Amino acid sequence: MSERDVLYLEHILEAIVAIERYTAGGRDAFFADDMIQSAVIRQLEIVGEAVKNLSVDLVSRETAVPWKQAARTRDLLIHGYFRIDLDIVWNIVAHELTPLRENVRRILGASR
Repeated sequence: MSERDVLYLEHILEAIVAIERYTAGGRDAFFADDMIQSAVIRQLEIVGEAVKNLSVDLVSRETAVPWKQAARTRDLLIHGYFRIDLDIVWNIVAHELTPLRENVRRILGASR
């Protein structure tokens, strides 16, 4: 795996860990605090941008990881900022980040 892929995977992992830290207070705290919402959305944008920079080789080799979904989420957050559905954002946080985190850790572990 290229050093560039490792760097972007580390960025993805760091962003996910930050989101987990920001949302440790749970759903109610997330919906009550616009700063938490903004921070989470920004980190999801970082995840998606980093995914877009991964090599075609890595993405095609790791087909079980929903790379396209992460990239699409980034596009929706950036370009559709005026219609972000916080329920969808919370659903991503609650159900999709843990599997992505574990996949990224697995891929990084295999590269070392």
